[in-house]
Amino acid sequence: MFFIIRLTPHPLPPPPPPYLLPKMIWVDGFLAALVAAFLLGIVNTILRPILVLLTLPLTLLTLGLFLLVINGLMLWLVSGLVSGFHVSGFWGAVLGSILISIVSWLLSRFLPS
Repeated sequence: MFFIIRLTPHPLPPPPPPYLLPKMIWVDGFLAALVAAFLLGIVNTILRPILVLLTLPLTLLTLGLFLLVINGLMLWLVSGLVSGFHVSGFWGAVLGSILISIVSWLLSRFLPS
């Protein structure tokens, strides 16, 4: 049950980055954005905790800044899996992941826990 509740806010955030960063992230259509958002939620729920645990020493050494790299890699992975969702390079993925993190944080502030 916790898995489904944790997955709920993630399908909402990805639409803002293509509008705010049009040269770094773009989507071919609404369906591609929806699939990318859903897949990003699954990747962040399953794969991201494993990567955070494996890179914990590096994360501690960089005072948590390496988490931005992990988030960017997750977004870049999703752009490689979804054909209509495009991210131009690593730094576009990092900036897009920062934007998604901000929107997700704002949504989590308003959704009951």
